[in-house]
Amino acid sequence: MAITSANQLELLQTAEAVAREKMIDPGLVVEAMEESLARAAKSRYGSEMDIRVSIDRKTGRATFTRVRTVVEDEELENYQAEFTVEQAKQYMDDPKVGDTFVEEVPPVEMGRIAAQSAKQVILQKVREAERDRQFEEFQDRAGTIINGVVKREEYGNVIVDVGRGEGILRRNEKIGRESYRNGDRIRCYIKDVRRETRGPQIFLSRTAPEFMAELFKMEVPEIYDGIIEIKAVARDPGSRAKIAVISYDGSIDPVGACVGMRGSRVQAVVNELQGEKIDIIPWNEDIPTFLVNALQPAEVSKVVLDEDAERIEVVVPDEQLSLAIGRRGQNVRLASQLTGLDIDIMTEEEESARRQKEFEERTQLFMDTLDLDEFFAQLLVAEGFTNLEEVAYVEVDELLVIDGVDEDTAAELQTRAREHLEAQAKKALENARELGAEDSLINFEGLTPQMIEVLAKDGVKTLEDFATCADWELAGGWTTVDGERIKDDGLLEPFDMALEEAQHLVMTARVLLGWVDPTELEADAEDDEAVETEDEQV
Repeated sequence: MAITSANQLELLQTAEAVAREKMIDPGLVVEAMEESLARAAKSRYGSEMDIRVSIDRKTGRATFTRVRTVVEDEELENYQAEFTVEQAKQYMDDPKVGDTFVEEVPPVEMGRIAAQSAKQVILQKVREAERDRQFEEFQDRAGTIINGVVKREEYGNVIVDVGRGEGILRRNEKIGRESYRNGDRIRCYIKDVRRETRGPQIFLSRTAPEFMAELFKMEVPEIYDGIIEIKAVARDPGSRAKIAVISYDGSIDPVGACVGMRGSRVQAVVNELQGEKIDIIPWNEDIPTFLVNALQPAEVSKVVLDEDAERIEVVVPDEQLSLAIGRRGQNVRLASQLTGLDIDIMTEEEESARRQKEFEERTQLFMDTLDLDEFFAQLLVAEGFTNLEEVAYVEVDELLVIDGVDEDTAAELQTRAREHLEAQAKKALENARELGAEDSLINFEGLTPQMIEVLAKDGVKTLEDFATCADWELAGGWTTVDGERIKDDGLLEPFDMALEEAQHLVMTARVLLGWVDPTELEADAEDDEAVETEDEQV
């Protein structure tokens, strides 16, 4: 088959038809045709030749050209596509290295094999262009809801026709035991779009929290307009969910707007989610208040927040315990996901027992260490004293408010407390030395004798040993493993060592040892302050 004037326009017509059918740029189809014709010409003239084909976008005329490049004598390798400066002088005036000589060659006759090869090249190029178009289109739609038609089910995964491509709804992304038949209409959330060798892969989900958020955005105009914002979503797909909302217009109730007249708006979302029960909760920046709302319908008596550990203790009436925990722990689990905190729930009776135990332990501590009777020790605990340090170093006026305590009694209490603490420190220091603690660590400012004793027991006996410690090894921390937060105990955590304090001590030790340049630390601190200032301004 030769490219003659009779079929020149057919090239453009074919390119237009293919591009229209596949919804891609006609220029890409023409380029594929040019490449396929060039391959056919190389099989006719020789594969080492640099044959190029150009198709006129208006007339459809295909021009076959041979290109040869001028190279240095020692670089000449391909005699069909390259020539030296001397050889080029036969065809060009004043040739230079890098110049190209282009000459037109006759069109080729395409046999059956060449035509088939050209067809494969065109199909491949068109397929690649189609995949690129699909990827770009669906990548822009990631994070939105799409409607599709079920095509088939493979090993529990549902293949969905989403218009110009296919999406996959994996079995773990389906709600409960959903089952679909061919031809069923389905609404899904586009969770991810990936470019892979076999084409763009569109991953769908019906269990993602974002799916519920997008459904509410479709049903509640105030959310779409930005008057109401969805702050957090927690789901147990197909069973129950909690969604936290806030209104930026004081005249609009965020919960009421999401529920709708007679529950029409929330019911539309419930129906789409196979009857999933939805608790709509008002968002509050105050975490304890927000948690009280999140644990509805259970009533909460008391909330204690530990921000450092990202944990929160909730006290509920005895009869509310099962309601607060929920079936199989569902209610407290969703509330934990919503707030991002670990939640410990206890009854008022359990909390009372714990408080009583703490009271008795502190009372016994003061009785044993200060040689007090039970009544006097209980008075100290009742006034809020929890350890010997508080008694020893508190202002005398705070001791005088206790019934029956005068200045002499207060002074005696503090003397006894300090003597006991000094005796403990002396004993701890002796133990540390016996364990091998060296003066470099003992004389390091910021560590008490009890801390040094604990460090020595763990093998930290020199300032060099201490400087190699990580801050979390000293102060403790939390590690997330498989979505579960696990506590890492710190060596000095029993002494209320904060993470920032541990960082400061370790860096100070490294500076003293000459491991770190103090000027670099100052520069880093200034950079951190500058970043914080910028964040505050933003």
